[in-house]
Amino acid sequence: MRLFRKMTEIPSPGEALPGRPEPIPTPDVNFMNGHRIKPPFPEGMALARFGLGCFWGGEKAFWNLPGVYATAVGYAAGITPNPTYEEVCSGRTGHNEVVLVVFDPERIGYDALLETFWEGHDPTQGMRQGNDVGTQYRSGVYTYSEAQAGQATASRDAYQEALSAAGYDRVTTEIVEAGPFYYAEDHHQQYLARNPFGYCGHGGTGVKARAA
Repeated sequence: MRLFRKMTEIPSPGEALPGRPEPIPTPDVNFMNGHRIKPPFPEGMALARFGLGCFWGGEKAFWNLPGVYATAVGYAAGITPNPTYEEVCSGRTGHNEVVLVVFDPERIGYDALLETFWEGHDPTQGMRQGNDVGTQYRSGVYTYSEAQAGQATASRDAYQEALSAAGYDRVTTEIVEAGPFYYAEDHHQQYLARNPFGYCGHGGTGVKARAA
């Protein structure tokens, strides 16, 4: 029980692992299409970032959307600088497993990305997603502008209304400004493209929200 509490509570700065000053080695390009997953990106591209459980399946939900230039997985919204996967899984970094989406706003809107986010997982489960338990599996939207924050909040409210009508619990999704993003190790990037029969662990509520 003590271990479970530790896994589902964000550590304080004093409890968090120290991490390291330099980034861990990670690839520069997307395994599937060869596009860059690190800046600089082509002119006109925009960024979005989401946490929706295990980042393997979360990334797959976005990579085939028209207008998405590239996706990458990493760690964010925690304390430890430049963490490893093992450190994140220990529950002592405060980080979430997140998906970075590089997209062309002329071809796909942020609202469409939000729809994919909400319908790709169950946002009512707190520090877990299905059988995956821990702070790194929490639901989160990490925004790059006031406009994104406003859209994310409005969409959350619309989904809460739809979920409540269907008998689901309260949405636990955090919506916060995007802070540092730490790229995950090479073998985690586009994991389900490299391992088509690998673990996914994703399933939405099946509830669609009305337009906000």
